[in-house]
Amino acid sequence: MNISLRQLRLFEATVRLGRLRLAADEQAISQSAASQALKELERVLGYSVLERIGRELVLTDAGQQILPRVRQILSLSDSLTRPDSRRIAGTLRVAASVTIASYLLPTMIARYRRQHPEADARLEITNTDGVLRRLEKGQAQLGMIEGPALHPALDIIPWRSDRLAVFCSPGHPLAGQGPLNARALMDQDWIVREAGSGTRAVLETALQAQGVRPRIALELTRHEAIKQSVRAGLGIGCLSTLTIADEVATGHLVILDTPLNLTRQFSWVCSPENRDNALVQALLQQLAPPAPEQANHH
Repeated sequence: MNISLRQLRLFEATVRLGRLRLAADEQAISQSAASQALKELERVLGYSVLERIGRELVLTDAGQQILPRVRQILSLSDSLTRPDSRRIAGTLRVAASVTIASYLLPTMIARYRRQHPEADARLEITNTDGVLRRLEKGQAQLGMIEGPALHPALDIIPWRSDRLAVFCSPGHPLAGQGPLNARALMDQDWIVREAGSGTRAVLETALQAQGVRPRIALELTRHEAIKQSVRAGLGIGCLSTLTIADEVATGHLVILDTPLNLTRQFSWVCSPENRDNALVQALLQQLAPPAPEQANHH
């Protein structure tokens, strides 16, 4: 079997970028040469790895099955340029949900850069669904998500717990009231994250468990927009306690006492072929809590 690394790189780039033209540009060849190279790859393999649906080239079932091995081969090939395979150097592509990216990752990436001067991390912020899509396509090597998720081809590992809170402005009728029942929540205008976000998924599950069908007034993709809308009296919101801690401390927002179960797990996500990547492992070390003696020392 005569398969070239160039063909495999082109296949992987087409999957990752979603367009043959973009993959051809990345590999510095013409689009016609790229098309011919993929046809030759499929001829040698004896089966199709990509099929055209509309303007998109998408993976066939066979292509999906071999993609992890193709990426392993390319990773091993690239590692030959570094005699020390455990050397931590290069750029790690990370995709993270909004809360994690805004409130937890900056400190971790700063430590990562200090400890590994030859390494860097490129961060893309999206929601949970977006993180999984980028990992699936190979557009990121490591993902961090806030919502419950399952994926047949990705490892999803719980990392730490988080708690959401329902909150309102100090002037809202519910501010300062005791424990609220489900009926009180049903009568409110809600300002929430967009569908596909981990925060929204946890809130919807908690509301459903209480038989509450919320009246959605606004769906917003940014924490700051939700907080400012709630402060303006447009409704009640639900976000991680990490994101509203400063406003609660200054009295600009008030946390409500509700019957909702709003505990969730943050998880990191990785494809099996990237689990042992030195850059991935170096950042994962930043996620681990300090050892007892380190914690006591500090």
